[in-house]
Amino acid sequence: MVAALLADGPSTIANAPRLSDVEITAGMLRSVGAEVGIDGDQVLIDAGALAESRIPVSYSGLNRMPILLVGPLLHRIGEAFVPFVGGDRIGARPVDLHVDALRQFGAEVELTDQGLEAKAVKLHGARIRLNWPSVGATETVLLTAAQADGRTILENAAIEPEVVELALFLQRMGARIELQPDRRFVIEGVPRLAGAAQHLGGDRIEAFSYLVAGLATGGSVRITGCAQERLVTAITTLQRMGANFVITDDSITASAEHLRSCAVRTSPHPGFMTDWQPPLVVLCTRAHGMSVVHETIFEDRLGYIDALQHMKAEVELFEQCLVGDPCRFQETGARHSALVRGVSPLQGAEVAMPDIRAAFAYLIAAAAAGSPSVLHGVHHLERGYDRVFDKFSELGLGIRQLGLVDRSD
Repeated sequence: MVAALLADGPSTIANAPRLSDVEITAGMLRSVGAEVGIDGDQVLIDAGALAESRIPVSYSGLNRMPILLVGPLLHRIGEAFVPFVGGDRIGARPVDLHVDALRQFGAEVELTDQGLEAKAVKLHGARIRLNWPSVGATETVLLTAAQADGRTILENAAIEPEVVELALFLQRMGARIELQPDRRFVIEGVPRLAGAAQHLGGDRIEAFSYLVAGLATGGSVRITGCAQERLVTAITTLQRMGANFVITDDSITASAEHLRSCAVRTSPHPGFMTDWQPPLVVLCTRAHGMSVVHETIFEDRLGYIDALQHMKAEVELFEQCLVGDPCRFQETGARHSALVRGVSPLQGAEVAMPDIRAAFAYLIAAAAAGSPSVLHGVHHLERGYDRVFDKFSELGLGIRQLGLVDRSD
């Protein structure tokens, strides 16, 4: 959606999820003059009338999108203001990598009490090396380099499927982008980009989460619309835990008679995704034996464990790096490894969902529990999952929403 601001004409995105984050981002684009239409899973964006350079402060803290708008706004208008980014509270998520990259492109950037101010007469290509393969920072570089004057070489880039999908969309718009070995993007800036149409690939986080939901409750879930190639590492991990798969060109089905414990370390793609970790921990409570999960991406991602313990999950947290090589959180005091004992007799409870991925994990735990649960924080689910209540109902879970007037409950 943000990339569409760079185009001379309209762009169409198909198979878009129906999420509150999509609506929030649409609001930001409209605030600077873009036309955005949403019809089911189709999003139409036309930035021909783009005239404003400032995203209202009212969007501060709602999601991670504001920082991505800086490059396109600099190209279109020469200046930009974006409010502070938000998103889940799962650890430090600074914008320093974004700011450093923008400055290397030639932008003047200043952090204020309300957000980020930037201006540039002309942006030029640069050689940029990220000290961590950040998805967001990689996207900022791609969006900015596409029309920067000259060549940009980005080293140690994120290569997640979603990042590659953005690069492909920019290429359809006329950008010159190469993905080379060793996590390098090479981008030759072009003076103009045209509108394009793209059908989004399936959400691998959602796909994995529903497969786990089936396994954790002794059922069998078939997912469609998410290619096997996006789930290779996830499928292998679940197979090692005893899951059986039926995989076709159109669908993936998982089932299991007996789940075994596992040892998993999260890492950047193509490793085990950090957003798969919360559902996996819940699944570990249903597996026989002791499982170990080592989180290396976000130091506070395991903060959701307290509520699982309240639901009688047997989980202990440790500061040590318990699986694989030591990570950057070693000796920081962050409790970033979990020891999970299964099978835990989960019990229903009343808990608050703190973030998108933990919210789905709590839903899985509630579905597997022997008594009803009340989960607060519905807005987290609606930010990150398409028609989540309808889908769970269709899968046979007894679920209903309470307090519909207050969307924060």
